Amino acid sequence: MWFKNAKLYQLTQPLSFSEETLSEQLSNVAFRPCGSQELATMGFVPPLPDSEMLFHIVGDTFLFCLKKQERILPAPVINSELADKVAQVERETGAPVGKKAQQDLKQDIIQRLLPQAFTKNAKTYGFISLKDDLVVVDASADGKAEVFLAMLRKAIESLPVVPLCKSPVHAQLTAWVTDNPPAEVELLMEAELKAFDDEGAVVKCKNQDLQADEILQHISHGKLVEQLGISLNEQISCLLTADCSIKRIKYADDLKEQNQDIPKDQHAARFDADYALSSSEILALAKYLQDTFSLSD
Repeated sequence: MWFKNAKLYQLTQPLSFSEETLSEQLSNVAFRPCGSQELATMGFVPPLPDSEMLFHIVGDTFLFCLKKQERILPAPVINSELADKVAQVERETGAPVGKKAQQDLKQDIIQRLLPQAFTKNAKTYGFISLKDDLVVVDASADGKAEVFLAMLRKAIESLPVVPLCKSPVHAQLTAWVTDNPPAEVELLMEAELKAFDDEGAVVKCKNQDLQADEILQHISHGKLVEQLGISLNEQISCLLTADCSIKRIKYADDLKEQNQDIPKDQHAARFDADYALSSSEILALAKYLQDTFSLSD
């Protein structure tokens, strides 16, 4: 299980877990499928394949998996049914159907179609490192990460966190381009530059030498680095944003090959081993960002 993105949060108070208590707490917010008249449900499911535990422990990290199920009712289908129903009522009554009546008809259509609707499932993984006082959510958008945190907070009653990066690090990332990055960091050929004026011009670069004159010229004209492709210690590469979110994570081939000897049919063992490597590298990157940008101050 390899995280593809990482939203990073700092615990403001240390946490400790009793496994028995945690199991009971999570069971109160466990996933259940949508009922016939429900648009969506969400809750925690076992993160480890073929397990019944609603969390998984590796070292000092606790892994969780939030599952969301929603019924798919395409708007064109609802609108087509509504148009037919409105036309029928108008023919029968000889009077136009008002907005409120149309809303009532629409709700009736939704309630009738819901039990027949297909369902879509999505999972969000996240883990807490008790040793490092860090929470990591595999999400690229703030909203998705915040839903995960809210559900976990609902389960365990308290989850005092703040974003790892309280203030954007535009200036520091820009300096990595203009003045060279630290020795552990390699700049990749991707970045997004943004002007923080009324126009807010954005320049996106791909397959581009970031220290070429044309890029440096954009920076000299006032644009700052909003996103930057980097590799850390040749083990993990990503798109690092100015709020210290980590997107599009890729892992070195030699790192991923460490678990290739685990048979493919041993799903739980492979999941566990992959997660151990992934979480270790993400925590190393998070701690590097903390130290380099003095995020713990």
